[in-house]
Parts: sequence; C-alpha cells; structure tokens
Amino acid sequence: MKSLIKVLAVITMTMSLTACSESQSTDSKDNEKTEVVKDYSYQKKATKLEASNKKLKKSITKLQNQIASNQDYLSQHDQTQYSNNNSKTSSAEDLANLEYTGTQEIVVNNNNPNFSKDDLVTSMGAWQRYGDLDNLNRVTAANAMLNVSLMPSTKREGLTWDPTGWRNKRISSGWLYNRSHLIGYQLTGQNNNPKNLMTGTRSLNSPEMLAHEMDIAYYLKQSNSHYIRYRVTPIFRNDELLARGVQMEAQSVGDDSVHFNVYIFNVQSGVTLNYSDGTSQVG
Repeated sequence: MKSLIKVLAVITMTMSLTACSESQSTDSKDNEKTEVVKDYSYQKKATKLEASNKKLKKSITKLQNQIASNQDYLSQHDQTQYSNNNSKTSSAEDLANLEYTGTQEIVVNNNNPNFSKDDLVTSMGAWQRYGDLDNLNRVTAANAMLNVSLMPSTKREGLTWDPTGWRNKRISSGWLYNRSHLIGYQLTGQNNNPKNLMTGTRSLNSPEMLAHEMDIAYYLKQSNSHYIRYRVTPIFRNDELLARGVQMEAQSVGDDSVHFNVYIFNVQSGVTLNYSDGTSQVG
C-alpha cells in the first residue's frame, strides 16, 4: 500500500513539473509574439508618418508657390490705382476710355455719388425716370428716388426686348449675355422696358450689379420712410453697340447707410468681346 502511495506521489509531481514547464514555455512564446507585433506596429506607423510628411511637404510647396503667384498678381493689379479720386473720372467719356485690367468693379470719385442737395429732396415722394434711347437705339441713364412703395409684388415675366449688342450664345458656364436691367426689377417693377435694358454679361448682371441691388432692397424694406437716390448709367465708347460697363450711384436720404459710386466693366472671364457689335470669341 505504501509503495502504491509513493508511486502516485511521484506521478503527481512529474505532471506538475511538466505543466509548469509547458506554461513557462507558452508564456515565453506569448511574450515573444507580443514583442514582435509591437515592434511591427511601430514600424508600420512610422512608415505611414513618413509618407504623410512627404505629402505635406509637397502641399506646403504648392501653397507657397500659389501664395507667391497671388502676390505677384496683386502687385500688378493694385486696387488702389483704380480708386479714381478726381471728378474727371466720373464723366462718361473718361469711364468709357478705361481698360479692364483684371478688376471688374472699381471705385469712382472716391466712392462719392454725384448728387446735389436738390437731387436728394423727397418732397415729390418716390419716382423713376428712364432716358430716351439715343440715335443708335442704345439705352441711356436711368434715375429714381427709390422707396419700398415702388417695389413690385408680382413675379417678373420673361423678357422679349433685344437691346443693342444682343449677340448671345452659350458658353461653358451658360448663356454669355443677360438682358440686364439698369434699375433692377425688384426695386421698381420695370421689366420689359427698352429704356431700362442693356446687353450685359452674366458676371456684370450677377453677382456685380445684383450685390448692390440687394443692399438697396434690404435698406428700403427696413422702413416705409427710407429713400435712396439712385442712378445707373450705361457707358458706351464712341458708336459701339455693346456697353463697356455701367456706372452705379446711390445715396440713402438722411444717412449714409447706402452710399456708393462704382463702375463695373462689362466683361466675362474667358471670353473676348467685340464691343462694336456684341459678337464674341471664347478663349
């Protein structure tokens, strides 16, 4: 009996040692595997970071080149040189002789509209007047004393009148020309009026002219007592049928909430216009 007990004890100790050995071996292998995976993880991350840094360096170089190019353009087209601060520049003849050099809207007469005190009188209430077409059938200046009472409540209908220089065609961005209102429809309700329409490029009509018209409309809607003296003059050079641009002047009565005098060139990016008849060439 005692011999049997000794044999069982020996077997039990042997199994315990074997299990311990296997456990230690397994733990050792697991630790070894964990260290390999960990090292591989760092290598993989480092590789990704290196690739990312290369891309960032390329992006930085590209941005630096773009900044340099933009700065060069700004140096060549300094806005201040187009801020015409003398009364001569506000004449139609002087504006007609200006050449577009990359800035579509420029300031005229230090941004001061050419209205006298009498022009700002509101005793007659709101009104609008449109000059007669000239001997070449071209549109002339439109004047108004704007008030919310002139603003239309109905939707604008389609236009049918073809102003001088109307040689429209499709370009990549849509139609080249719009029948541009001198005084926007939303301000007076004047729509298919030949005395209020000119051939204007898409960019002249929107966003350039529209941006000023929206400012005016916003001001007028704030109060029934708000008035704005307004004048829009198409600028033609000699006997050309397509206007070179438009001069827009506005002055809110009693304050300077709306106050500007600007000239907008009648141009479209990527298109060469023939102002003599309105024909054009892309590129």
